[in-house]
Amino acid sequence: MSWTDEEIQKVWEKGQKVTDNDPNLWRKDECNAWMSRKEYGNRKSDFGWEIDHISPGGSDSLSNLRPLQWDNNNDKSDGRLKCNIVSSGTNNDNKNKK
Repeated sequence: MSWTDEEIQKVWEKGQKVTDNDPNLWRKDECNAWMSRKEYGNRKSDFGWEIDHISPGGSDSLSNLRPLQWDNNNDKSDGRLKCNIVSSGTNNDNKNKK
């Protein structure tokens, strides 16, 4: 799916604002993983993020979309959110790697 800049911004605004962080630059996803606004679509960045359909196969309406750190979105292969990438201070960590 190709999203417009306006759609990307509206989904970004659904991300969790974090005190003492500029919400135009930094937010957290539903898994509490950091996302950087400028890293939209960048799977080479720990802070990259993508637009996720809350209900897979559902509509493209804003109510069915959310921002997710790209690895959390990638791990959602069976349609269920696993939250493997979570924040640890100012970084993201994979909670399954020790």
